Amino acid sequence: MPKPDPMSRGKKSADPAQLFDCIIFGGTGDLAMRKIFPAFYRLMADGKMAPNSRILGIARTELSGEAFRAMVKSACESHLGSELQAEALDRLLQVVDYQRLDANRGEDYPSLAQWLTSGVDRIRIFFLSTAPALFDAICRELSSHDLVTPATRIMLEKPLGEDRVSAERINDTVAKIAAEHQIYRIDHYLGKETVQNLLALRFGNTLFEPLWRRGIIRHVQITVAEQLGVEQRGEFYDRTGALRDMVQNHLLQLLCILAMEPPASSSADAVRDEKLKVLRALRPIGEAEALLNTARGQYRAGSIDGKAVPGYREEPGVPANSNTETFVAVKAEIDTWRWAGVPFYLRTGKRMPTAEAEIVVHFEPLPHSIFEGSFNTQSPNRLIIRLQPDESITLRVLAKKPGAAMRLKPVDLSLDLAESFTARPLEAYERLLRDVIDGNLTLFMRRDEVDAAWRWIDPIRQAWDQDEDGPKGYPAGSQGPATASALIARDGFAWHDE
Repeated sequence: MPKPDPMSRGKKSADPAQLFDCIIFGGTGDLAMRKIFPAFYRLMADGKMAPNSRILGIARTELSGEAFRAMVKSACESHLGSELQAEALDRLLQVVDYQRLDANRGEDYPSLAQWLTSGVDRIRIFFLSTAPALFDAICRELSSHDLVTPATRIMLEKPLGEDRVSAERINDTVAKIAAEHQIYRIDHYLGKETVQNLLALRFGNTLFEPLWRRGIIRHVQITVAEQLGVEQRGEFYDRTGALRDMVQNHLLQLLCILAMEPPASSSADAVRDEKLKVLRALRPIGEAEALLNTARGQYRAGSIDGKAVPGYREEPGVPANSNTETFVAVKAEIDTWRWAGVPFYLRTGKRMPTAEAEIVVHFEPLPHSIFEGSFNTQSPNRLIIRLQPDESITLRVLAKKPGAAMRLKPVDLSLDLAESFTARPLEAYERLLRDVIDGNLTLFMRRDEVDAAWRWIDPIRQAWDQDEDGPKGYPAGSQGPATASALIARDGFAWHDE
């Protein structure tokens, strides 16, 4: 087992002098080009990356270093737009290199070892941006070629397995070559600026803490909606589905931050200890409850922004008889004193009418109104936390409409993060990469968190596998299947956007 890395403790902000080598397995993939290299560009442009650090792309494709750098340049130009500065991009490209390597072939690794010999005094980051099926081979070969040092950090891209058993196997594999404090399990939603503001909102202000409990909060909705379909990921997505791809990680992590008790400090383990308590307090959803407390759907042909799009089963790589869900809604309940009786509704889907991610906290209505008239039926107070596309926090309250009569109308008190701060907000992967360089584990999942999340998810998946009905169809561009509306309507509520 590697010795603890002394550089990984107690660091709070990126040190431009901190040299590192980052080896990206899956270096030619969509995620690398769309997110990882633009994030490294931003670090370079902002002076948060030591100029002599190095980035190595690894993939099976036969490419020269020059051709790979051309790919990175094109990707940055495409995804950064007017933000791009030629001089900063040139500096990034100077530290980018490429090697062809088949993760399953041990004879390919000596060339990687040779490349790393000139960086023995650096932090060494292995970013596993590949299918989880390759994690075992990569870890085995890194270990057998003595490439894991005390200063090594291993980043694991989601999904971490397809169930609790496979996740445990992956975690066992990585644990053989690295200590827990060297392992960074990614959930990029935790890197979003508004999620950080959610922590600040809850634990940096006295205003909300007395209200953050049953009796004051009636129910909570967490929605992550995508306009996109599966694009070119049909074969991968069909083995995964929305429950594993989104609920097991993104939505459960958001729920944890919303529902956790105040940690003793902002240290990584203090925060993650409280998140773990929430996961362990989730009421289990067994076979009988799964069909009552969940809804699943699969998009059919429809239109998005006036453009016709195919159904899921017509997508490349998707079997014509697939029963994989592209939409999930779940009613979750947390068995603690703070949250007993407060339902949390989780919802995610592809080919929705808009692309957005938001949390809506619905407060209890007034116990007695002193006002008369039909306006008493106005919506109760809500706290709306939008994660994307426009990051904002809005508190909806009732105020009097101008005029002689005492008529109330909902008005919004809004915090627009873009308008309130002049500094550019960090992109999710930019923040996460900085934290890895820093050795800050707060925004990464600990092994026991992953295990607790799968322990709750697996029975739902197993119940679905026994259900012959399969997912309900919904037209692309709609709000999802009618069963999702029925799920929340049974408790007397409606989705925020319906």
